[in-house]
Amino acid sequence: MNLTDPSRVHLVFPAAGVGQRFGQPHPKQYTLLAGKTLLEWTLDAWKDVPFQGERILVLSGNDERGRALAARYPGLNCVKGGAERADSVLAGLAAMNAADDDWVMVHDIARPCVRRADILALLDHCQSEGRGASLARPLTDTIKRMQGDRVSTVDRRQLWAALTPQCFRFGRLYRALSLGLANAVPLTDEASAMEWMGDPVGLVSGSGDNIKVTHPDDLALVAFYLQQQGRLTPT
Repeated sequence: MNLTDPSRVHLVFPAAGVGQRFGQPHPKQYTLLAGKTLLEWTLDAWKDVPFQGERILVLSGNDERGRALAARYPGLNCVKGGAERADSVLAGLAAMNAADDDWVMVHDIARPCVRRADILALLDHCQSEGRGASLARPLTDTIKRMQGDRVSTVDRRQLWAALTPQCFRFGRLYRALSLGLANAVPLTDEASAMEWMGDPVGLVSGSGDNIKVTHPDDLALVAFYLQQQGRLTPT
């Protein structure tokens, strides 16, 4: 981490989604694992990261449980999110008192296994290059494309799976999300908004255990990875 960079680093945790693919009666961030919710496991991973900036948790408008959990984390503020991820991230940015050149990291609340070393490596890359970037992993599976009844193999050598956190300058990210939403651009993550704006986006290789919880079966893998990281004691 470049300690000579005067820009602050802010955090946004989008958590306003309902997790429809998770197939449970509650949002997936409130699924319990070893006595703590996934939301808490994720926030705990960021507690000791030495960033001097604002921390925003974006929740749905009636999410009192999320607000109660957030109160346990000093300096974490809650704001109301929107219908889509991009709306929620933009709401988080709008609630910040940030300079255009400050950095903002956005991290999925459903990625509890993110490693501190990867977070700092991402910031170091952004500060060194002077541009935003995302953690990512090169694809290793053989990738197939289906068009009608025709199947073909895709060259995976230039394909990466995007992870989070993703890190960009506050001013550019705010503008990209605002304009993208105003123009009905499909924005699947922050990097896609920056790409649409024509801004260069870097990729920083992240750890394979930084998985996103999407299905209930993912919980066993999360528990294993947390144990491997020394954050969860095996029972």
